[in-house]
Amino acid sequence: MNLPSDLQAWLLSPWSLGILGLCIGSFLNVVAHRLPRMMERQWWQDVVAQLADADSFQRCFGRAAPKPLSATATELERALEQLPAFNLARPASRCPACGHAIRWHENVPLLSWLRLKGRCSACGTRISARYPFIELLTGLLFVGVALRFGPQPVALLWCAVVAALVALTAIDWDTTLLPDVLTLPLMWAGLVAAAMGWTLPLSLSLWGTIAGYLSLWSVYWLFKLTTGKDGMGHGDFKLLAALGAWLGWQAILPIVLMASLIGAAVGMVMKLSDSLREGRYVPFGPFLAGGGLVVLLAGTSRVLGWIGQ
Repeated sequence: MNLPSDLQAWLLSPWSLGILGLCIGSFLNVVAHRLPRMMERQWWQDVVAQLADADSFQRCFGRAAPKPLSATATELERALEQLPAFNLARPASRCPACGHAIRWHENVPLLSWLRLKGRCSACGTRISARYPFIELLTGLLFVGVALRFGPQPVALLWCAVVAALVALTAIDWDTTLLPDVLTLPLMWAGLVAAAMGWTLPLSLSLWGTIAGYLSLWSVYWLFKLTTGKDGMGHGDFKLLAALGAWLGWQAILPIVLMASLIGAAVGMVMKLSDSLREGRYVPFGPFLAGGGLVVLLAGTSRVLGWIGQ
């Protein structure tokens, strides 16, 4: 059932989507903090399964698995079972310094951080400015989507894309990981949206997925065969494939060019401020996401015009 035009225009207005973005940004802070730790738990569960697989050991090493492996697997399994529940919903948010449970009025996006002056209400420990930054960034990007697509239901789809890109940016910046649990659903959702006629023709989406993946895959192997080193992670291939699914094959070059420009600028600033990490690397995923956001909000032709000037 279609909503009345006035109600739809209000619900999908820049103000409404901006407020929604602030709330989604608050949740994205949780995702960026907890999802990598949830993945670590899953990896240890996989370790337990592998250590306990005597047949796999026999096939791989050609001899029976030593008994200490089984004992280690049992010990790890018990340790994992004793861990408290940890997911996106549990436990409730708490101050990492004193354990103070965050009350609802201390968790209002952006406003609570400002009211508390960036400190825990119980112990006074400083709360990172990153939390309100991600909330504000997401809110502003949702406003940009509203202005770009107007009060149409498809704007909500693009807001979901924006939210996924913000989460991936934060996670990759912290951990140099681009989780499959985010990149692959983003890619498939782009293909489905195109197949349903909600975004762009399916052929453009399909070729965008292929071009996005193979372009960075080719660069990766060329670099590896030339230098013997890994130049980027496989998650970058999947992220660019997902962007291609949503924006089409024509957007791949503008995205990569914008990502390179943004990355070069940020890298220069980090080098001058001596804030590069050990090994002097910067993950490429955040810049791919940034390039995708620029193309999404500005349009492929406009970005090509900027670069060509």
